[in-house]
Amino acid sequence: METTRPNYRKIYEDILRFKYPEKIEDCQSILSKPRITAKDIITINNIIFPESDRKTVSLNHKHRSYTTSDILEILNFQKKNKLSNTQVANHFRLSRNSIAKWKKLFL
Repeated sequence: METTRPNYRKIYEDILRFKYPEKIEDCQSILSKPRITAKDIITINNIIFPESDRKTVSLNHKHRSYTTSDILEILNFQKKNKLSNTQVANHFRLSRNSIAKWKKLFL
C-alpha cells in the first residue's frame, strides 16, 4: 500500500491567496520548485506564520513526518556545516534524539 503525501503546494498557495496575499512574493521561490521538501515546508511555514506560540509549535511537531530524502538532507546539512546534534535539532526544531536515531539508521 502506497502512502500519499498532502499536496503542500496547493495548501500553501490557498493559504497565501486567501489569508496572506502580501506574502506571496516571499514564498514564490519555494512554491515554484518542482519538488517541495520538508525543509521547504518548515521555511514557508515560518514565513507565513512567524509568531507561533509555544503550545501551537508543540502541537505541530507531533504531526510531522519526514521521508528518507528529507532525513538525508538534514543529515547532509549537519555534516556540511559541522554542527552537533543539538545545533541541528535547534535549527530544524527537532528532537536531538531524532537526529541521533537517524544517524544510526542512515549513516
